[in-house]
Amino acid sequence: MISTPDRQAVVRLIDQARAEGARLTPACEVAGICARTYQRWTGQEDLGADRRPIVDRLRPANALTPEEEQAILEVCNSPEYAALPPEQIVVRLLDEEDRYLASTSSFYRVLRRRGQLAHRGRAKAPRRSKLPTTYRADAPNQVWVWDCTWLPGPAQGTYYYLIMILDVFSRKIVGWEVFAGESADNATQVIQRAVLAEAIVHKPLVLHSDNGSPFKAATLLEKLRDLNISPSFSRPRVSNDNAFAEALFRTCKYVPSYPANGLESLMAARKWVHGFVRWYNHEHRHSGIRFVTPAQRHQGDDTAILDRRHEQYQRARQQRPERWSGQTRNWSPVTSVTLNPERTAQDQPLKMAA
Repeated sequence: MISTPDRQAVVRLIDQARAEGARLTPACEVAGICARTYQRWTGQEDLGADRRPIVDRLRPANALTPEEEQAILEVCNSPEYAALPPEQIVVRLLDEEDRYLASTSSFYRVLRRRGQLAHRGRAKAPRRSKLPTTYRADAPNQVWVWDCTWLPGPAQGTYYYLIMILDVFSRKIVGWEVFAGESADNATQVIQRAVLAEAIVHKPLVLHSDNGSPFKAATLLEKLRDLNISPSFSRPRVSNDNAFAEALFRTCKYVPSYPANGLESLMAARKWVHGFVRWYNHEHRHSGIRFVTPAQRHQGDDTAILDRRHEQYQRARQQRPERWSGQTRNWSPVTSVTLNPERTAQDQPLKMAA
């Protein structure tokens, strides 16, 4: 809205321009108004005064009065209702006292405005879980994840314990073993063998796991420090923080050859897992890495394979262009993989795995 002094100044400038020979419409366009606005302003006795009715919008008509807000505060802070949420207070006032003060949302607004909207009662107040730590891998042997699962034994209720270690960048299973029991010593054996097999002794590495007791034992953590491995853990009761390991176990348990009826012995379990690992690493085309095998990506052979696929798609498009409505399939290599990526870019910077 243009103030009255500004309107008067605009009118004077337009009148001056017209006195010097300018036409009304062009002069108004230069001033940023239309000719009809100029005519309306100059047709008023008080030259452009705002004649719209003034409405007091500071306080809505349906707002609670100070007395009503005070009555709500007194009820909420009374010994009888101090431990109850507004929903309970409103219905109890209706049932027990035949009294209506305000809606539940009005109770909340009053309490929030007075700084009293806190957790009421003896139960612990809900806490917002902190964001998981984020790691990014740009090459093999930078970020590993591991977990333990059960394999069915020869009888119902008997199990063998499978530990597998997955490289996040290449999706290769870099270490595994099946045991008759679950312990930190068994987990220590698996990580030591994997580090030796990959020839990364004392090289920086991030090893992520859930909060299982074998993976948080003091003896295992001490061994990880000796190997220059940084342990990382999921948030309590949040399985999605270890999504790569969970996805690996799902693949393991949904292959057609999975022994759903049980394995007759520990040796039989190890033999089956050996075959699965060989298939997974050397034959399985993984969708998360452009359908190359984890072994090919771990060794760096995926770039040449994907380049060849791109060329094949280009030749096919040149031969039959009418069958292609847009770009060909993306066969560019996945350059980096993130464990627990940030939900928003402002939350927390990425932690680079050394």
